[in-house]
Amino acid sequence: MPFELRFGEGDLLRCRFALSPRWETQEAVRTLQRPGRHGYHLPWLRGIRAAAAELDLRPLWLLMPVRGYTPDFLGPPPLGPAAGFEEEMAAVRATDPATARVEIERALRDTPGAYGSPLGRAMLADPARAVRELADLTEAAWRVLVEPHWPRLRALLEADLVFHSRRLAEGGLEALFNGLHPTLTWRDGTLVVDRPGEHVRELGGQGVVLMPSAFGWPEVVSGFDPPWQPTVVYPARGVGGLWSGPVARTPAALARLLGRARADVLCALEEPAATTELARRLGLAPSTVSEHLSALRGAGLLLAHRHGHRVLYERTPLGITLATGATGQP
Repeated sequence: MPFELRFGEGDLLRCRFALSPRWETQEAVRTLQRPGRHGYHLPWLRGIRAAAAELDLRPLWLLMPVRGYTPDFLGPPPLGPAAGFEEEMAAVRATDPATARVEIERALRDTPGAYGSPLGRAMLADPARAVRELADLTEAAWRVLVEPHWPRLRALLEADLVFHSRRLAEGGLEALFNGLHPTLTWRDGTLVVDRPGEHVRELGGQGVVLMPSAFGWPEVVSGFDPPWQPTVVYPARGVGGLWSGPVARTPAALARLLGRARADVLCALEEPAATTELARRLGLAPSTVSEHLSALRGAGLLLAHRHGHRVLYERTPLGITLATGATGQP
């Protein structure tokens, strides 16, 4: 039987999107341990290999069974749509030791050989200390594995939120849920996750948090036992191009029409992006990119959406036609 999250009338009003740098850190640590996830992240792996070798990630890996339970307190649903890493880690550090012990024991039992290991026994004997040390290690992993790349990761995740928010506006919850991932289906007031195991949860007015993840690819993670808010983590769109280099060459015909620089900006917006991300991608000054974005928006080729403190730009239907319909011939 698949996982089922059953909605009541109040739950439909309490669905929200969120991002979590702390979650991405946990999944980056997990990715290092799982070769099956490496395909899309090889450039990142090459870049962090030496620094990652200085981290002793065994305590975290011990609580990340290939099949089974990972402690919810290490990856609780984010506090809000734009929670910072430090804010999220404060919540992790505030975990009740009794709750931590129950969750650590459950994870250790799902990891062959972990429960009786010296490290596992030490965690169970002093869960308060385990919470502190696991939080310290997570912060160290953030500094090395994720923080240097967070602007690029955040741009990808925010672009996903813009895309699915538009889908929600155009087609409602059914279109949103059915479009998040092939394993997710909206059926008669129930969000069904097609994965092994059995889990049925009445949401009871809590709603659900929907969270894209870059390092969580290709898996959908759902559940979270009380008191955590029900959450569905799904692979973000565009992960395949996350670590790609410069954008493809702008068609010559479009460059003649708009000017080379503005055509480059328009073609670079295959996914919604902010000014600083486009500047990095194109090797231009943010002020220059901002000027081109304003001109393209004024010409009806771009739309702008505010997401927290940032503004994301995306192409209008006319912009899409120009960027993708040009022949590229001289």
